[in-house]
Amino acid sequence: MVRRGRPGALPRGTAERTLTSVGTGDAVDGTAGPAGPDGAGETVQDRGEVSRLWHVTLSVSGSEAPLGEVRRALEQLAHDHPFLLTSRYANDHAEIRYWEEARDLHDAAAVALRLWGEHRSTARLPPWEIVGLEVIDRETYHQRIAEGYGPLPATPVGVHPF
Repeated sequence: MVRRGRPGALPRGTAERTLTSVGTGDAVDGTAGPAGPDGAGETVQDRGEVSRLWHVTLSVSGSEAPLGEVRRALEQLAHDHPFLLTSRYANDHAEIRYWEEARDLHDAAAVALRLWGEHRSTARLPPWEIVGLEVIDRETYHQRIAEGYGPLPATPVGVHPF
């Protein structure tokens, strides 16, 4: 039996994912430098690059769905991924806010853009499309809060109607 899936997708039932990005060096596969004795190149972690925290706001919308089903789906997503801070929803759109740990903005945005689609079936999310994405670093987030503008802190945490 041959299983087909998206290139780079993990087998079903695996929750861990590896972040990859196109670097500025010669390599495109996340490695750089000559291969070591085991044939593997140097990884981002080997070079000591540090991941950072990014505040992500993902907006989705589509055809109307029963509010109870939307709430249940977002609660399931939050249960499956406890990094989610808050979700706000209506019957035709939702907003999800959370912190993502990633090496750079490109990696954080890539993970965010995959979130809804990758969990659509497991959390039974509505078949909505991503219509907005904001990714800001931790310093910018806190600066915005201190100056009184930007996304308000995610309180109360959890899943709530708009």
